[in-house]
Amino acid sequence: MSSAAARAPSPSPALPSPGSRLTPFGQTGRPQQTLAATVSRSGVGLHSGARVTSTLIPTHAGEGRYFLVDGEEARVAAEVGNAEPRSQLCTTLRRGEGGGPRVRTVEHLLSAMEALGVDNCRVEVSGGDEIPLLDGSAQEWVEAIRSAGLCAAEDTSGQNLEKQAPQIHEPVYLQRDDCFVAAFPSSQIRISYGIDFPKVPAIGCQWFSTYLDANIYSSKIAPARTFCIFEEIEKMCGAGLIKGGSLENAMVCSMSGGWLNPPLRFEDEPCRHKILDLIGDFSLLAQNGNQGFPIAHIVAYKVSSIIWILDCISSPVITSEIADLLIFGFDLLIFLII
Repeated sequence: MSSAAARAPSPSPALPSPGSRLTPFGQTGRPQQTLAATVSRSGVGLHSGARVTSTLIPTHAGEGRYFLVDGEEARVAAEVGNAEPRSQLCTTLRRGEGGGPRVRTVEHLLSAMEALGVDNCRVEVSGGDEIPLLDGSAQEWVEAIRSAGLCAAEDTSGQNLEKQAPQIHEPVYLQRDDCFVAAFPSSQIRISYGIDFPKVPAIGCQWFSTYLDANIYSSKIAPARTFCIFEEIEKMCGAGLIKGGSLENAMVCSMSGGWLNPPLRFEDEPCRHKILDLIGDFSLLAQNGNQGFPIAHIVAYKVSSIIWILDCISSPVITSEIADLLIFGFDLLIFLII
């Protein structure tokens, strides 16, 4: 793909109109981007324990982000319609139903691509169906993307497309028990996130709030590592999960003894990592190479973002009126008719 051209980007293809509390995707004044070069990273898959490699390859404007898994020809698009709502301890994408190809643990990579502006990318996954966990954060993905560089993406006719971003014009809100997510109109992306682990004093209740751009993400969010509770490890292993987990790629905290592998990179590292995951999951709202994360102030407490929202939608207590209020509901509304 060539670097940014002098000519003005063409408008992106028309996108679906959202519900009454949402605006259509708005223009950003910037072209869609892709990588300037191919880059790969290898490591252990969190749940399989297999040695896996992900190769990030530049692709055309309008194609978005998608995966090709271990020799499969069918693309698995990084879109919310492919998200498995019941996926355990990671975000899983699957093409179609039943036996279609799947890719697991995509959230850290997608988080970095969304935050740094890799709008269009082909990701080839080999050695298994997982993205490598690396050190449990998104820091190595940020380094990989920066080493490859970014450029304006061209479509198949050689034209740039202007990047669009979802926006809202009224507050929207969703709650289940004491968990909630809300979005407020804003001229900039801002995230405020809270977690609460009352039985784990070393974590406890944490809140972190930040505006979001590539530099803030790289320094304040990407280095935050995934974490787990020591007393829950046996149960997870018994379920056939976390075969690749270790003290080198996850922080482990005991309910009584505190952190087993200090030091933390941030005092509130667990909360920051939840924001990292949230960005990755909200990237699934992207369509046709446009931005996924809405231009809004997102306030969330004890949620798992898209996966949690999909679970709420599938609940019989969620009415169509409430569903119309759901965050940036274009693709999510599809689940109302299932």
